[in-house]
Amino acid sequence: MLNVHNLSVSFGGESLFEEISFRLNGGNRVGLVGKNGAGKSTLLKMLNKDMPLDTGVIAVEKDIKIGFLRQDIDFVQGRSVLDEAYQAFEEIKALELKLDEINHQLAERTDYETDSYSQLIVDLNDVSHHYEILGGYNYQGETEKILQGLGFRREDFEKKTETFSGGWRMRIELAKLLLQSNDVLLLDEPTNHLDIESIIWFEQFLNNYTGAVVIVSHDKMFLDNVTNRTIEISLGRIYDYNKPYTQYLVLRNEIKQQQVNAQKNQEKEIQQAERLIEKFRAKSTKASMAQSLIKKLDKIERIEVDEDDNSVMSLRFPISVIPGRVVVEIEGLSKAYGSNHVLDDINLLIERDSKTAFVGQNGQGKSTLAKIIVGDLEHKGHLKLGHNVQIGYFAQNQAEYLDGDKTILDTMIDAANEKNRSKVRDILGSFLFRGDEVEKYVKVLSGGERNRLALAKMLLQPFNVLVMDEPTNHLDIKSKNVLKQACLNFEGTLILVSHDRDFLQGLTNKVYEFKDQKIKEYLGDVEYYLEQRKVENFRAIEKKQVVAVEKEKPKESNSFQDQKKIKSLKNQLSSIESKIGSLEKEIKEIDHNLLVDYDKTIAKTNFFDTYQAKKDKLEKLMQDWEVLTINIESIA
Repeated sequence: MLNVHNLSVSFGGESLFEEISFRLNGGNRVGLVGKNGAGKSTLLKMLNKDMPLDTGVIAVEKDIKIGFLRQDIDFVQGRSVLDEAYQAFEEIKALELKLDEINHQLAERTDYETDSYSQLIVDLNDVSHHYEILGGYNYQGETEKILQGLGFRREDFEKKTETFSGGWRMRIELAKLLLQSNDVLLLDEPTNHLDIESIIWFEQFLNNYTGAVVIVSHDKMFLDNVTNRTIEISLGRIYDYNKPYTQYLVLRNEIKQQQVNAQKNQEKEIQQAERLIEKFRAKSTKASMAQSLIKKLDKIERIEVDEDDNSVMSLRFPISVIPGRVVVEIEGLSKAYGSNHVLDDINLLIERDSKTAFVGQNGQGKSTLAKIIVGDLEHKGHLKLGHNVQIGYFAQNQAEYLDGDKTILDTMIDAANEKNRSKVRDILGSFLFRGDEVEKYVKVLSGGERNRLALAKMLLQPFNVLVMDEPTNHLDIKSKNVLKQACLNFEGTLILVSHDRDFLQGLTNKVYEFKDQKIKEYLGDVEYYLEQRKVENFRAIEKKQVVAVEKEKPKESNSFQDQKKIKSLKNQLSSIESKIGSLEKEIKEIDHNLLVDYDKTIAKTNFFDTYQAKKDKLEKLMQDWEVLTINIESIA
């Protein structure tokens, strides 16, 4: 399908990789990993022919279509969701323009007998035929189906793309890739800005995709769930194994240990031979034997142990001063962007030294509340910061605020004050910006390197409350681990907006889910939250029943009328529970069919309307169930 042979790339005299070779076949789901700046995004751009090659060959089989999901999505302003999705059909759209032009000429011209007019008729037939073959008469319906399958509602279709959050714009780009029917998908950090539920959906899609996929990602859990092969770029070489990421690490460590043991055994043999050579040299009768041993040593191919790039940034968040017990107090807070109400009547209390995670679907207000807390957005309602509170803020697009025309060193010096200016080079060194690297311009840095610089810049300001919005975007796995450890060791208050399950695991003691303009508290880490959400989605009845039992208290005997009423309500409850069970089973079956054969499933008449109707009915039954349960509890 795609073959890379002896590919070498260098920038500014520095080699990214030398003479790397690998083949990509259908069904390969490759995790392309490595440190920030190793050349992962560069390799994807070369596979997509966006960059010229220094040396080497990238051979692609005839008629193979490649789709590229870039790190940074840049939509044209003013386009609707539907118009942007239609960009997947470049050839069809070009033919539409040609058809419009031909029809316009036919409508205006009156020279019916001329050869040029006859040629227009011929052109119209040819273009129309080509248009039909490419699916021009049904691409609009197909686009709407895909968008609905990705979670967009019909009322969203005409909304401008710039009104959506990063995660939803990523879904639009994904829709375009799906509509293009690509044979190879090149995905650069596809989970950046995606919420947890979106990531799970994306995992399911990729696991059912029959083509080849190359994924650059630093989400270890995502890689483990999706990939069946790992290629690591390290110190200009590649390591290629048919294993998901975690299994690859284990296998590579085993191979390296074998190399170390083999090298030790070889060194012993060489030392023994060298001793014999020295011994025999002294004797004229053994000189020929010594020469033979020397020749033998020269022919030995020395075993080398693969080098590891073990350099990691050093990060510690110092606390400035001890704040009061209550850090943030919010009462009746609301926020709207025009007619779009994001947050409504929010109440929240964050105490000193707590570690809190904000999770939920994109566009539900997580980043909005973070910006309100740090004072970047106006709002309705009451917000009070506690005594001595000093906030450090890492924005989701923090790296974008860096001036590309400044060097790394100048960026830091400009942000420093008289007290810490002398420490700038030391701070940069701890973030792996050493020696001449500090003279690099920001605009040539990779996404991960820009994020590292943004983190380093944060340390120049005092804080005791740390608010971080998607801090792991673009960071390599080692850097994420360092950041996580720094957050764990941070003695102040931590508020994290993140979709990275692996990063959040064990890091926070409280999770707030943002949904339908409200927030819901979960007293645990992200694993506890996901466990509870699963129960809420698929075992709602059992959960509610458990809660009811726990709250059950002995009461005086009910009257005959009350008992009769309770019996009637319980009968109704039992009927609803039965209906809920059946509907959940049907929806689960549909979800399974979507995963197994998406196209066949959605081809059914009025599929999406029927599917949504079942979900709406389930929601109504759940509401009825809650009302009946409350009524029974009030009488019992």
